[in-house]
Amino acid sequence: MVAITLIGEKQAREGNAFFFMGPLTECRDCKLKGVCFNLEEGRQYIITAVRTVHHECKVHEEGVRIVEVEKQPIKATVPVRAALEGHTVNWDDKGCINIGCPKHAQCVPKGIKVNLKYKVLKVLGTIECPDGQYFKEVLLEL
Repeated sequence: MVAITLIGEKQAREGNAFFFMGPLTECRDCKLKGVCFNLEEGRQYIITAVRTVHHECKVHEEGVRIVEVEKQPIKATVPVRAALEGHTVNWDDKGCINIGCPKHAQCVPKGIKVNLKYKVLKVLGTIECPDGQYFKEVLLEL
């Protein structure tokens, strides 16, 4: 599903991806904040189209541009038994504590919310955990 938002002029390029991390306090009095902050906090989006409309902005020195964006699936790791395309997994709060692991960001992905059900869109491959366990790398959607 396509959404409309505003993004800094320098970042407004088709194909660029970004994480929406929530509203800024500097923007609370801006008349355009409803357009800027209509995305889901913590989720990654990709710019699919850049429109010609430009606005001045207190945060972005070169202003902002209207863009069309699509929410991206979340790359995560799940237990092997749960890694079936179309299968629904309930994300629990057992996050990995091995922050030095190269796959840590996928075991504790940005944008995922605890105790919500996610659909496995695609199974990408097998991940061997440094603790000796095996997981599957998948793409999830809410």
